[in-house]
Amino acid sequence: MKEGFARQFRVATVWLDGCSGCHMSLLDMDERLMALADKITLVYSPLVDAKEFPDEVDVTIVEGAVATDEDLAKIRKIRAHSKVIVSLGDCAVTGNISAMRNPIGLAAVTVRSYGDNLPADNLPVLLETVLPVHQVVPVEVFVPGCPPSADTIHHTLVELLAGRQPQLNELTRFGA
Repeated sequence: MKEGFARQFRVATVWLDGCSGCHMSLLDMDERLMALADKITLVYSPLVDAKEFPDEVDVTIVEGAVATDEDLAKIRKIRAHSKVIVSLGDCAVTGNISAMRNPIGLAAVTVRSYGDNLPADNLPVLLETVLPVHQVVPVEVFVPGCPPSADTIHHTLVELLAGRQPQLNELTRFGA
């Protein structure tokens, strides 16, 4: 990775097609969040009121898979404005639960879910195939787990703050 950041570390978190469990683990860092507060500015997140993704973000932590046209547009914008993208959790890394519809096919899933009552408005367009983040944009850090532990997320952030590539082999595995 690049050298550590001398100024406040601009962090964003994003929730694509997932359950929010990874964000709950992020919040489970508890007092360690306060210890990071003087080094990090949270510039975009479902946890804050920012409506537009900012232009310059040091690290964006992405939870969830790419499953809709809205997810696709969002992750492309995020990539264009982020120095480092972290795929957080099994959904972002592999597609996980969201991608279980892939072998069934979009048409069959839609009929099973809605029958003849598909709402005409206010639904994002589902992609034919659910994709993990790295199949859409380049990703620098992969953090598996469903969800990853608060300890793993904290370690990842501390390492990135120090300008190091997080070594996660001993801290997490898929599904844990």
